[in-house]
Amino acid sequence: MYDALYRHVLRRVPAEPAHRVGFALIRAAAGPAPFGRPWAALRGPVDPVLASRVMGIDFPAPLGLAAGFDKDGEGARALCRLGFGFVEVGTVTARAQPGNPTPRLFRLPDDHALVNRMGFNNSGAEVVAARLRAQRAARGERVVIGVNIGKSKAAEPDEAVADYTRSAELLGPHADYMVVNVSSPNTPGLRDLQQVSVLRPLLAAVRETLDRVCATVHVPLLVKITTDLASEDIDAVADTARELGLDGVVATNTTVSRTGLATPPAVLEQIGAGGVSGRPLSAPGLAVVRRLRERLEGTLTIISVGGIETAEDAYARIRAGASLVQGYTGFIYRGHRWPVRIHRDLARLIRADGFTSIADAVGADARA
Repeated sequence: MYDALYRHVLRRVPAEPAHRVGFALIRAAAGPAPFGRPWAALRGPVDPVLASRVMGIDFPAPLGLAAGFDKDGEGARALCRLGFGFVEVGTVTARAQPGNPTPRLFRLPDDHALVNRMGFNNSGAEVVAARLRAQRAARGERVVIGVNIGKSKAAEPDEAVADYTRSAELLGPHADYMVVNVSSPNTPGLRDLQQVSVLRPLLAAVRETLDRVCATVHVPLLVKITTDLASEDIDAVADTARELGLDGVVATNTTVSRTGLATPPAVLEQIGAGGVSGRPLSAPGLAVVRRLRERLEGTLTIISVGGIETAEDAYARIRAGASLVQGYTGFIYRGHRWPVRIHRDLARLIRADGFTSIADAVGADARA
């Protein structure tokens, strides 16, 4: 049914308005009582083989919704009722900002991909923090929420550390884990923060802030990198994460590469700049996980995102070393039952290989 709806209706609507309408329907249908619990029941029970404890957090299932879908923390509970094991909110910036001019989100159906140059449009850390606080206080099943933070566009380079720490201060108390995003291609100068000489003091400052404002509980901190990094730079970020005592790495963000796309060059030129997500990231995303696993030697958590469409894709990342996986573009193209199907088929793959828990499968290829 979703395929027909996408072919005949959704793909004819510009991508960003379609996203807004679709997300509003999800929140209305699966969020408030009396509809939310029937949606959760429709999802069905989650196979216990998929449950894991990662970074001190109990995840009911390994597939989460990547940052970028729920930018303002409006619908995590509704999204988990669709079948996601967790939701990463954001990217949130310290200052509210409208993002880049529209249109800024485009479909590449021939590639099962998206191009976005959203520019971190969000309501700002203070508003999102209040929203998350209210969600935590509301009655109902608890969901795992990560918070992804980025640099405000108006913040000068020498203000970046203060900008990130302000977001961490406001949002840390309401996050199960936090991700420092230094890898989006859509904020000028942001990727320069991936240079280790700049990244180290930034991550150290965010870690110190979380420890201060969340003194009674450890909020795991991860850094999100791009597949566009050179291999030696991936190694350098991994080494820095270990040295600073971070909890993990999220890999990877969108790519600026247009290599190998089936979409005609004239269409790509008309769309213009932005990061590509979806199927084109499948091979490079897996390669980055393998490199991180080798460099980190299993000491830090890897969350893999980019190009995950099927349970086989997710399982390949897990066997390569990812403890958790995330999707976004696959959800757009495959519909609201996608996370349930991924988890059902993933459980089958794990059991077929003789594993009694997903944790046993993490990094299996690296151990072979």
